[in-house]
Amino acid sequence: MVTREGYREAMARFGAAVSVVTTDGPAGRRGFTASAVCSVTDDPPTLLVCVNRQNDSHAALLANGVLCVNTLAAGQQDISALFAGGEADPALRFAAGSWFRLATGAPALQGAVVAFDCRIAQVTEIGTHSVIFGEVQEIRHGSVHDGLIYFGRGYHPVRRPLTAG
Repeated sequence: MVTREGYREAMARFGAAVSVVTTDGPAGRRGFTASAVCSVTDDPPTLLVCVNRQNDSHAALLANGVLCVNTLAAGQQDISALFAGGEADPALRFAAGSWFRLATGAPALQGAVVAFDCRIAQVTEIGTHSVIFGEVQEIRHGSVHDGLIYFGRGYHPVRRPLTAG
């Protein structure tokens, strides 16, 4: 039998890009750190984000119907930590970076490796989490190419290899 603790330990060995997922609209501006983000399909361009229903951003995310997945650069570990903590006031979280808006109005982080601006297309609930499918409306590539992953319960930079020529 797989225990919760055993599963969590195994998942700690599963490296993932670190993103800050943001939303804004009538239900307010909110955001949280996520590593459970992945591509679903390119036609239409869709990704998924998993979020705990107890997360303080969950209700606003669903009510606003939009999100932006900001994939963090190697130097943005402090922003990840701030958005990961449930203690920080939303205004304090957003004070940590420079933000702009894309098509949906969800906050996009200046300096992110890439930002995926999405409208929520579907939500499925399983266990403690909602799986949110976002149809990508706009993509903004950052000028930084070195990413940040979470592996072994810690942050690690991922350097883009130099190309020949």
